[in-house]
Amino acid sequence: TNATRTASGSNFYYAGSSSATITEDADDTGVDGDYTWYKWTSTGAGSYETSATQDHEYLVVAGGGGGGKSYSGGGGAGGYKTATGLSLTGGNTYTPTVGAGGAGSTSTTGTSGTDSSLAGTGITTVTSTGGGGGGYYNDSGVGDGLAGGSGGGGGGTNGGADNDGGTGVGGQGYAGGKSGSGAGSGDQPSGAGGGGQSAVGADASGSGTATSGGAGGAGVNSSITGSTVGYAGGGGGGSSAGSSGAAGTATHGGGAGSITGTGTAGTANTGGGGGGSVGATNGADGGSGIVVLRRLTAGGSSYTDMTLQ
Repeated sequence: TNATRTASGSNFYYAGSSSATITEDADDTGVDGDYTWYKWTSTGAGSYETSATQDHEYLVVAGGGGGGKSYSGGGGAGGYKTATGLSLTGGNTYTPTVGAGGAGSTSTTGTSGTDSSLAGTGITTVTSTGGGGGGYYNDSGVGDGLAGGSGGGGGGTNGGADNDGGTGVGGQGYAGGKSGSGAGSGDQPSGAGGGGQSAVGADASGSGTATSGGAGGAGVNSSITGSTVGYAGGGGGGSSAGSSGAAGTATHGGGAGSITGTGTAGTANTGGGGGGSVGATNGADGGSGIVVLRRLTAGGSSYTDMTLQ
């Protein structure tokens, strides 16, 4: 296709070129310089097929964990994976799957987020693990955060051992922080921050009635679509409404903890963890995940059948 006869000195060549044809059901697509990107944002499975074998860059972020209930830990960020040089074979169909964010708890520990993935013949499936749910307030028992891509933060406790954060998955995220604990029922406990892609969740701080929720672990910025977007930040821990401390903050799509009620939900399609709550209120939801593919288009055609005449 696109055959042309060109002169080079005294020699003549026929040059033909063909660009890959892409069949996909992405929720959004666009051009960034010499590259075209395809983005899946709706939870569930999609499809992608290229007519010619070509290297791709990918971003796969899982759903963030939900915050726990009552002086709770923030949800852990969804697992984060990205790389270049993934060869997708012409004629094969690939399946991008976007994970949902975990629900904020209405009773105990927040729900963990759902995995995101990219699968198909000829590649090793790329899977990012859903973020761990945030731990909950517990006077005498355990309110630890759950393990995940990044771990959920521990929930506050009175008169007992601090509650631990959940562990993260190596290369995808970090652990959640450890909760604060009060000496007795009059003290105000606080939850720890959920882990993020690039940092652990912060421990709750302070003592007595002056405790602060831990900040969510920092995530990371990506410009795979040409615009810089923050992904995979942990949710902040909740702090007591009666405390002179502060609620846990969050970045990169994570939701902030609260000092008056339910925390802030993680931002959709960032994998951010949900913020921790206060008192009898429910935890905040984690943000859903995302899958992005990016390929070279300008100057990236494959040339065939060049014949000296």
